Amino acid sequence: MPMLPQEIIAAKRDGQALTEADIKAFVAGITDGSITEGQIGALAMAVFFQGMERAEAVTLTKAMRDSGDVLEWPDMPGPVLDKHSTGGVGDNVSLMLAPAVAACGGYVPMISGRGLGHTGGTLDKLDSIPGYVSQPDGETFAKVTREVGCAIIGQTGDLAPADKRFYGIRDVTATVESVPLITASILSKKLAAGLSGLVLDVKCGNGAFMSDLDKARTLARSLVEVANGAGLPTTAILTDMNAPLATAAGNAVEVANAIDFLTGRHVDARLWDVTVALGAEMLVSGGLAASPDEGARQMEEAFSSGRAAEIFGQMVVALGGPADLMEAHEKHLPAAPIVRDVLAGESGCVTAINGRAVGIAVVALGGGRVRAADDVDPRVGFTNLALDGDAVDSETPLATLHADTEGAFEEAATALRAAYTIGDARTVIDRPTIIERIA
Repeated sequence: MPMLPQEIIAAKRDGQALTEADIKAFVAGITDGSITEGQIGALAMAVFFQGMERAEAVTLTKAMRDSGDVLEWPDMPGPVLDKHSTGGVGDNVSLMLAPAVAACGGYVPMISGRGLGHTGGTLDKLDSIPGYVSQPDGETFAKVTREVGCAIIGQTGDLAPADKRFYGIRDVTATVESVPLITASILSKKLAAGLSGLVLDVKCGNGAFMSDLDKARTLARSLVEVANGAGLPTTAILTDMNAPLATAAGNAVEVANAIDFLTGRHVDARLWDVTVALGAEMLVSGGLAASPDEGARQMEEAFSSGRAAEIFGQMVVALGGPADLMEAHEKHLPAAPIVRDVLAGESGCVTAINGRAVGIAVVALGGGRVRAADDVDPRVGFTNLALDGDAVDSETPLATLHADTEGAFEEAATALRAAYTIGDARTVIDRPTIIERIA
Protein backbone atom coordinates (compact mmCIF):
# COMPACT_ATOMS: atom_id res chain seq x y z
CA MET A 1 0.00 0.00 0.00
CA PRO A 2 1.52 3.37 -1.03
CA MET A 3 2.38 5.98 1.57
CA LEU A 4 0.59 9.29 2.04
CA PRO A 5 1.88 12.09 -0.23
CA GLN A 6 3.69 13.82 2.66
CA GLU A 7 5.41 10.56 3.56
CA ILE A 8 6.56 10.07 -0.04
CA ILE A 9 7.96 13.62 -0.01
CA ALA A 10 9.72 13.00 3.31
CA ALA A 11 11.21 9.72 2.08
CA LYS A 12 12.73 11.40 -0.97
CA ARG A 13 13.81 14.40 1.11
CA ASP A 14 15.77 12.00 3.30
CA GLY A 15 17.44 10.35 0.30
CA GLN A 16 15.40 7.14 0.14
CA ALA A 17 14.49 5.39 -3.10
CA LEU A 18 10.75 5.51 -3.73
CA THR A 19 8.85 2.31 -4.43
CA GLU A 20 6.99 1.67 -7.67
CA ALA A 21 3.68 1.86 -5.79
CA ASP A 22 4.58 5.22 -4.24
CA ILE A 23 5.62 6.76 -7.57
CA LYS A 24 2.50 5.49 -9.35
CA ALA A 25 0.26 6.78 -6.56
CA PHE A 26 1.90 10.21 -6.62
CA VAL A 27 1.57 10.51 -10.41
CA ALA A 28 -2.08 9.45 -10.19
CA GLY A 29 -2.59 12.24 -7.66
CA ILE A 30 -0.91 14.75 -9.96
CA THR A 31 -3.27 13.70 -12.74
CA ASP A 32 -6.55 13.69 -10.82
CA GLY A 33 -5.74 16.79 -8.75
CA SER A 34 -5.84 15.05 -5.37
CA ILE A 35 -2.23 16.05 -4.71
CA THR A 36 -1.74 19.78 -4.20
CA GLU A 37 0.62 22.12 -6.03
CA GLY A 38 2.57 22.57 -2.79
CA GLN A 39 3.10 18.82 -2.48
CA ILE A 40 4.16 18.49 -6.11
CA GLY A 41 6.61 21.38 -5.69
CA ALA A 42 7.98 19.81 -2.51
CA LEU A 43 8.62 16.47 -4.20
CA ALA A 44 10.24 18.21 -7.17
CA MET A 45 12.61 20.04 -4.81
CA ALA A 46 13.40 16.82 -2.95
CA VAL A 47 14.24 15.09 -6.25
CA PHE A 48 16.26 18.15 -7.32
CA PHE A 49 18.55 17.75 -4.30
CA GLN A 50 18.47 13.97 -3.77
CA GLY A 51 18.17 12.72 -7.34
CA MET A 52 16.65 9.40 -8.36
CA GLU A 53 18.02 5.95 -8.99
CA ARG A 54 17.65 4.78 -12.56
CA ALA A 55 14.82 2.36 -11.67
CA GLU A 56 12.90 5.20 -10.00
CA ALA A 57 13.28 7.38 -13.10
CA VAL A 58 12.03 4.55 -15.33
CA THR A 59 9.00 4.03 -13.11
CA LEU A 60 8.25 7.76 -13.01
CA THR A 61 8.52 8.01 -16.80
CA LYS A 62 6.20 5.06 -17.41
CA ALA A 63 3.67 6.27 -14.84
CA MET A 64 3.54 9.69 -16.51
CA ARG A 65 3.19 8.01 -19.91
CA ASP A 66 0.22 6.03 -18.61
CA SER A 67 -1.49 9.13 -17.17
CA GLY A 68 -3.21 9.76 -20.52
CA ASP A 69 -3.56 8.44 -24.05
CA VAL A 70 -0.95 6.05 -25.43
CA LEU A 71 -0.94 5.97 -29.23
CA GLU A 72 -0.81 2.71 -31.14
CA TRP A 73 0.12 2.12 -34.77
CA PRO A 74 -1.35 -1.27 -35.70
CA ASP A 75 -0.31 -2.75 -39.05
CA MET A 76 2.03 0.15 -39.91
CA PRO A 77 4.13 -1.08 -42.87
CA GLY A 78 7.42 -0.06 -41.26
CA PRO A 79 8.99 1.03 -37.96
CA VAL A 80 7.53 4.09 -36.19
CA LEU A 81 10.44 6.43 -35.43
CA ASP A 82 11.00 9.89 -33.98
CA LYS A 83 13.61 12.28 -32.60
CA HIS A 84 13.68 14.81 -29.80
CA SER A 85 15.89 17.89 -29.59
CA THR A 86 16.66 19.70 -26.36
CA GLY A 87 16.28 22.98 -28.25
CA GLY A 88 18.55 25.45 -29.96
CA VAL A 89 18.81 28.40 -32.34
CA GLY A 90 18.40 27.96 -36.09
CA ASP A 91 17.41 24.34 -35.47
CA ASN A 92 14.99 23.38 -38.24
CA VAL A 93 16.32 19.81 -38.46
CA SER A 94 12.88 18.20 -38.04
CA LEU A 95 11.66 19.67 -41.33
CA MET A 96 14.33 17.79 -43.29
CA LEU A 97 14.77 14.79 -41.02
CA ALA A 98 11.20 13.46 -40.97
CA PRO A 99 10.71 13.27 -44.76
CA ALA A 100 14.21 11.85 -45.32
CA VAL A 101 13.62 9.04 -42.82
CA ALA A 102 10.24 8.41 -44.45
CA ALA A 103 12.02 8.15 -47.80
CA CYS A 104 14.15 5.37 -46.27
CA GLY A 105 11.16 3.31 -45.13
CA GLY A 106 10.46 4.73 -41.68
CA TYR A 107 7.17 6.21 -40.48
CA VAL A 108 7.55 9.42 -38.49
CA PRO A 109 4.59 10.72 -36.42
CA MET A 110 6.52 13.72 -35.07
CA ILE A 111 4.73 15.55 -32.26
CA SER A 112 6.52 18.87 -31.85
CA GLY A 113 6.31 21.84 -29.52
CA ARG A 114 6.35 25.60 -29.62
CA GLY A 115 9.33 27.77 -28.76
CA LEU A 116 9.82 29.31 -25.33
CA GLY A 117 12.66 31.54 -24.23
CA HIS A 118 15.52 31.86 -26.71
CA THR A 119 14.90 28.53 -28.48
CA GLY A 120 12.65 28.17 -31.52
CA GLY A 121 9.75 25.73 -31.82
CA THR A 122 9.06 23.49 -34.81
CA LEU A 123 5.32 24.12 -34.52
CA ASP A 124 5.81 27.89 -34.81
CA LYS A 125 7.81 27.37 -38.00
CA LEU A 126 5.10 25.20 -39.57
CA ASP A 127 2.39 27.68 -38.60
CA SER A 128 4.04 30.15 -40.99
CA ILE A 129 2.94 27.93 -43.93
CA PRO A 130 -0.49 29.18 -45.14
CA GLY A 131 -3.22 26.60 -44.63
CA TYR A 132 -1.01 24.08 -42.81
CA VAL A 133 -3.03 22.46 -40.02
CA SER A 134 -0.45 21.90 -37.31
CA GLN A 135 -2.91 20.40 -34.82
CA PRO A 136 -5.19 18.04 -36.77
CA ASP A 137 -7.46 15.42 -35.25
CA GLY A 138 -6.03 12.02 -34.44
CA GLU A 139 -7.57 10.33 -37.46
CA THR A 140 -5.95 12.81 -39.87
CA PHE A 141 -2.61 12.51 -38.06
CA ALA A 142 -2.62 8.71 -38.43
CA LYS A 143 -3.81 8.86 -42.07
CA VAL A 144 -1.09 11.32 -43.16
CA THR A 145 1.62 9.39 -41.32
CA ARG A 146 0.61 6.13 -42.99
CA GLU A 147 0.04 7.48 -46.51
CA VAL A 148 2.85 10.05 -46.74
CA GLY A 149 5.35 8.52 -44.31
CA CYS A 150 5.56 11.45 -41.91
CA ALA A 151 3.42 14.09 -40.23
CA ILE A 152 4.85 16.92 -38.12
CA ILE A 153 2.16 18.30 -35.82
CA GLY A 154 1.47 19.66 -32.36
CA GLN A 155 0.32 17.55 -29.46
CA THR A 156 -2.91 15.72 -30.21
CA GLY A 157 -5.21 13.97 -27.76
CA ASP A 158 -4.27 13.81 -24.10
CA LEU A 159 -0.65 12.65 -24.04
CA ALA A 160 1.04 12.53 -20.61
CA PRO A 161 -1.25 15.04 -18.83
CA ALA A 162 0.65 14.45 -15.58
CA ASP A 163 3.71 15.95 -17.21
CA LYS A 164 1.87 19.11 -18.20
CA ARG A 165 0.85 19.83 -14.61
CA PHE A 166 4.17 18.67 -13.15
CA TYR A 167 6.20 20.81 -15.57
CA GLY A 168 4.11 23.91 -14.90
CA ILE A 169 4.85 23.62 -11.18
CA ARG A 170 8.54 22.83 -11.74
CA ASP A 171 8.77 25.94 -13.92
CA VAL A 172 7.79 28.22 -11.00
CA THR A 173 9.67 26.36 -8.24
CA ALA A 174 13.21 26.48 -9.76
CA THR A 175 13.34 22.71 -10.27
CA VAL A 176 13.29 22.50 -14.07
CA GLU A 177 16.99 21.55 -14.22
CA SER A 178 16.62 18.25 -12.32
CA VAL A 179 17.96 15.55 -14.67
CA PRO A 180 15.55 12.77 -13.57
CA LEU A 181 12.59 15.13 -13.94
CA ILE A 182 13.75 16.43 -17.34
CA THR A 183 14.18 12.81 -18.41
CA ALA A 184 10.69 11.76 -17.30
CA SER A 185 9.13 14.87 -18.85
CA ILE A 186 10.69 14.32 -22.29
CA LEU A 187 10.34 10.56 -22.45
CA SER A 188 6.81 10.22 -21.04
CA LYS A 189 5.46 12.01 -24.12
CA LYS A 190 7.68 10.06 -26.53
CA LEU A 191 6.68 6.73 -24.96
CA ALA A 192 3.02 7.79 -25.21
CA ALA A 193 3.53 8.30 -28.96
CA GLY A 194 3.89 4.53 -29.45
CA LEU A 195 7.34 4.61 -31.06
CA SER A 196 9.55 1.72 -32.25
CA GLY A 197 12.74 3.78 -31.97
CA LEU A 198 13.94 7.20 -30.84
CA VAL A 199 17.03 9.37 -31.29
CA LEU A 200 17.83 12.30 -29.01
CA ASP A 201 19.65 15.44 -30.11
CA VAL A 202 21.15 16.77 -26.87
CA LYS A 203 22.66 20.16 -27.54
CA CYS A 204 25.59 21.70 -25.71
CA GLY A 205 26.95 25.23 -25.87
CA ASN A 206 26.05 28.86 -25.29
CA GLY A 207 22.87 28.57 -27.37
CA ALA A 208 21.67 25.38 -25.68
CA PHE A 209 19.63 24.61 -22.59
CA MET A 210 22.69 22.73 -21.29
CA SER A 211 25.78 24.89 -21.83
CA ASP A 212 28.15 22.60 -19.92
CA LEU A 213 29.40 19.48 -21.74
CA ASP A 214 29.48 17.26 -18.64
CA LYS A 215 25.91 18.24 -17.75
CA ALA A 216 24.74 17.63 -21.32
CA ARG A 217 26.43 14.23 -21.31
CA THR A 218 24.78 13.36 -17.98
CA LEU A 219 21.37 14.29 -19.37
CA ALA A 220 21.96 12.32 -22.58
CA ARG A 221 22.99 9.21 -20.65
CA SER A 222 19.97 9.51 -18.36
CA LEU A 223 17.63 9.82 -21.34
CA VAL A 224 19.16 6.87 -23.18
CA GLU A 225 19.24 4.58 -20.14
CA VAL A 226 15.72 5.42 -18.98
CA ALA A 227 14.23 5.14 -22.48
CA ASN A 228 15.81 1.75 -23.05
CA GLY A 229 14.83 0.72 -19.53
CA ALA A 230 11.25 1.57 -20.43
CA GLY A 231 11.44 -0.57 -23.56
CA LEU A 232 12.08 2.07 -26.24
CA PRO A 233 15.30 1.53 -28.29
CA THR A 234 17.06 4.89 -28.05
CA THR A 235 20.42 6.51 -28.78
CA ALA A 236 21.60 10.10 -28.38
CA ILE A 237 23.89 12.46 -30.23
CA LEU A 238 25.60 15.33 -28.41
CA THR A 239 25.74 18.27 -30.84
CA ASP A 240 27.41 21.68 -30.70
CA MET A 241 25.19 24.72 -30.16
CA ASN A 242 27.82 27.43 -29.74
CA ALA A 243 26.41 29.08 -32.86
CA PRO A 244 23.11 28.93 -34.76
CA LEU A 245 22.76 25.58 -36.49
CA ALA A 246 21.43 27.06 -39.74
CA THR A 247 22.23 30.38 -41.39
CA ALA A 248 18.62 31.38 -40.66
CA ALA A 249 16.89 32.00 -37.34
CA GLY A 250 13.17 32.76 -37.11
CA ASN A 251 10.06 31.00 -38.34
CA ALA A 252 9.17 31.57 -42.01
CA VAL A 253 12.87 32.15 -42.75
CA GLU A 254 13.74 28.74 -41.28
CA VAL A 255 11.02 27.07 -43.37
CA ALA A 256 12.53 28.71 -46.46
CA ASN A 257 15.98 27.52 -45.35
CA ALA A 258 14.63 23.96 -44.95
CA ILE A 259 13.05 24.02 -48.42
CA ASP A 260 16.35 25.25 -49.90
CA PHE A 261 18.10 22.37 -48.10
CA LEU A 262 15.60 19.77 -49.34
CA THR A 263 15.73 21.00 -52.93
CA GLY A 264 19.51 21.39 -52.90
CA ARG A 265 19.47 25.12 -53.56
CA HIS A 266 21.46 25.85 -50.38
CA VAL A 267 22.63 23.37 -47.73
CA ASP A 268 24.22 24.58 -44.48
CA ALA A 269 27.12 22.29 -43.57
CA ARG A 270 26.37 22.05 -39.83
CA LEU A 271 22.71 21.43 -40.54
CA TRP A 272 23.63 18.62 -42.94
CA ASP A 273 25.92 16.95 -40.40
CA VAL A 274 23.29 16.91 -37.65
CA THR A 275 20.38 15.88 -39.89
CA VAL A 276 22.24 12.98 -41.48
CA ALA A 277 23.64 11.76 -38.15
CA LEU A 278 20.23 11.79 -36.45
CA GLY A 279 18.56 10.12 -39.42
CA ALA A 280 21.19 7.40 -39.47
CA GLU A 281 20.51 6.64 -35.80
CA MET A 282 16.75 6.49 -36.43
CA LEU A 283 17.23 4.03 -39.29
CA VAL A 284 19.44 1.80 -37.14
CA SER A 285 16.96 1.86 -34.23
CA GLY A 286 14.17 0.85 -36.62
CA GLY A 287 16.15 -1.99 -38.18
CA LEU A 288 16.32 -0.20 -41.55
CA ALA A 289 20.14 0.10 -41.48
CA ALA A 290 22.76 -2.21 -40.04
CA SER A 291 25.05 0.60 -38.86
CA PRO A 292 25.15 4.39 -38.56
CA ASP A 293 27.43 4.53 -41.60
CA GLU A 294 24.91 2.61 -43.70
CA GLY A 295 22.13 4.79 -42.34
CA ALA A 296 24.07 7.92 -43.31
CA ARG A 297 24.42 6.64 -46.87
CA GLN A 298 20.67 6.04 -47.06
CA MET A 299 19.98 9.55 -45.76
CA GLU A 300 22.31 11.08 -48.33
CA GLU A 301 20.49 9.19 -51.09
CA ALA A 302 17.10 10.37 -49.76
CA PHE A 303 18.24 13.97 -50.22
CA SER A 304 20.21 13.63 -53.46
CA SER A 305 17.40 11.72 -55.18
CA GLY A 306 14.86 14.41 -54.34
CA ARG A 307 12.66 11.89 -52.55
CA ALA A 308 12.86 13.70 -49.18
CA ALA A 309 11.77 16.97 -50.81
CA GLU A 310 8.90 15.18 -52.56
CA ILE A 311 7.65 13.69 -49.28
CA PHE A 312 7.87 17.04 -47.45
CA GLY A 313 5.76 18.61 -50.19
CA GLN A 314 3.23 15.78 -49.95
CA MET A 315 3.01 16.21 -46.16
CA VAL A 316 2.38 19.96 -46.52
CA VAL A 317 -0.44 19.36 -49.01
CA ALA A 318 -1.96 16.54 -46.92
CA LEU A 319 -2.13 18.91 -43.93
CA GLY A 320 -3.71 21.78 -45.87
CA GLY A 321 -0.71 23.71 -47.20
CA PRO A 322 -0.06 24.97 -50.75
CA ALA A 323 0.76 22.46 -53.48
CA ASP A 324 3.57 24.58 -54.96
CA LEU A 325 5.36 25.48 -51.73
CA MET A 326 8.53 23.64 -52.73
CA GLU A 327 8.73 25.43 -56.09
CA ALA A 328 7.63 28.90 -54.98
CA HIS A 329 7.92 29.35 -51.24
CA GLU A 330 8.50 33.10 -51.76
CA LYS A 331 4.92 33.35 -52.98
CA HIS A 332 3.46 31.76 -49.84
CA LEU A 333 5.63 32.38 -46.79
CA PRO A 334 4.95 35.68 -45.00
CA ALA A 335 7.63 38.34 -45.45
CA ALA A 336 8.64 41.22 -43.17
CA PRO A 337 8.29 44.78 -44.49
CA ILE A 338 11.92 45.62 -43.64
CA VAL A 339 14.64 43.31 -45.00
CA ARG A 340 18.12 44.79 -44.76
CA ASP A 341 21.71 43.75 -44.08
CA VAL A 342 23.44 44.30 -40.75
CA LEU A 343 27.06 45.24 -41.45
CA ALA A 344 29.92 43.98 -39.30
CA GLY A 345 31.43 47.43 -38.77
CA GLU A 346 34.97 46.06 -38.43
CA SER A 347 37.38 43.82 -40.29
CA GLY A 348 38.52 40.39 -39.23
CA CYS A 349 37.17 36.90 -38.83
CA VAL A 350 34.19 35.58 -36.86
CA THR A 351 35.85 33.87 -33.89
CA ALA A 352 32.79 33.33 -31.68
CA ILE A 353 29.00 33.68 -31.76
CA ASN A 354 26.72 33.86 -28.74
CA GLY A 355 23.92 31.62 -29.99
CA ARG A 356 21.69 32.45 -27.04
CA ALA A 357 22.00 36.18 -27.80
CA VAL A 358 20.99 35.56 -31.42
CA GLY A 359 17.94 33.63 -30.21
CA ILE A 360 17.00 36.39 -27.77
CA ALA A 361 17.28 38.93 -30.59
CA VAL A 362 14.75 36.90 -32.60
CA VAL A 363 12.42 36.87 -29.58
CA ALA A 364 12.81 40.65 -29.20
CA LEU A 365 11.81 41.06 -32.86
CA GLY A 366 8.59 39.19 -32.06
CA GLY A 367 9.71 35.87 -33.53
CA GLY A 368 9.59 33.99 -30.21
CA ARG A 369 7.78 34.09 -26.91
CA VAL A 370 8.69 34.87 -23.32
CA ARG A 371 5.42 33.44 -21.99
CA ALA A 372 3.52 30.49 -23.41
CA ALA A 373 0.54 32.73 -24.29
CA ASP A 374 2.59 35.21 -26.36
CA ASP A 375 1.85 35.61 -30.07
CA VAL A 376 4.65 35.04 -32.59
CA ASP A 377 5.39 37.08 -35.71
CA PRO A 378 6.33 34.47 -38.34
CA ARG A 379 7.92 37.05 -40.66
CA VAL A 380 10.86 38.24 -38.58
CA GLY A 381 14.34 36.86 -37.96
CA PHE A 382 17.75 36.57 -39.57
CA THR A 383 19.04 35.01 -42.79
CA ASN A 384 22.54 34.71 -44.24
CA LEU A 385 24.04 34.58 -40.73
CA ALA A 386 27.85 34.65 -40.78
CA LEU A 387 29.32 31.60 -39.06
CA ASP A 388 32.58 30.81 -37.25
CA GLY A 389 35.60 31.38 -39.47
CA ASP A 390 33.83 33.68 -41.95
CA ALA A 391 35.86 36.73 -42.97
CA VAL A 392 34.07 40.07 -42.54
CA ASP A 393 34.84 43.77 -42.94
CA SER A 394 33.01 47.07 -42.57
CA GLU A 395 31.04 46.38 -45.76
CA THR A 396 30.30 42.68 -45.11
CA PRO A 397 26.93 41.78 -43.60
CA LEU A 398 26.82 39.70 -40.44
CA ALA A 399 23.28 38.78 -41.48
CA THR A 400 20.19 39.96 -43.29
CA LEU A 401 17.64 41.17 -40.75
CA HIS A 402 13.87 40.79 -41.28
CA ALA A 403 11.94 43.24 -39.08
CA ASP A 404 8.48 44.77 -38.68
CA THR A 405 9.54 48.31 -37.75
CA GLU A 406 12.61 50.55 -38.01
CA GLY A 407 12.89 50.62 -34.22
CA ALA A 408 12.83 46.84 -33.99
CA PHE A 409 15.43 46.66 -36.78
CA GLU A 410 17.86 48.98 -34.99
CA GLU A 411 17.50 47.17 -31.65
CA ALA A 412 17.99 43.74 -33.24
CA ALA A 413 20.95 44.98 -35.29
CA THR A 414 22.67 46.24 -32.13
CA ALA A 415 21.96 42.93 -30.36
CA LEU A 416 23.29 40.93 -33.30
CA ARG A 417 26.57 42.85 -33.49
CA ALA A 418 27.03 42.30 -29.75
CA ALA A 419 26.53 38.56 -30.24
CA TYR A 420 29.52 38.32 -32.59
CA THR A 421 33.21 38.37 -31.71
CA ILE A 422 35.44 39.52 -34.56
CA GLY A 423 39.14 38.75 -34.31
CA ASP A 424 42.15 37.07 -35.88
CA ALA A 425 41.51 34.00 -38.05
CA ARG A 426 44.25 32.20 -36.13
CA THR A 427 42.12 32.28 -32.95
CA VAL A 428 39.11 30.50 -34.49
CA ILE A 429 38.34 27.32 -32.56
CA ASP A 430 37.46 24.36 -34.76
CA ARG A 431 34.53 22.72 -32.95
CA PRO A 432 33.03 19.53 -34.35
CA THR A 433 29.29 19.72 -34.90
CA ILE A 434 28.82 16.12 -33.69
CA ILE A 435 30.49 15.87 -30.29
CA GLU A 436 29.66 12.34 -29.22
CA ARG A 437 27.31 9.39 -29.75
CA ILE A 438 25.73 7.80 -26.67
CA ALA A 439 24.15 4.38 -26.93
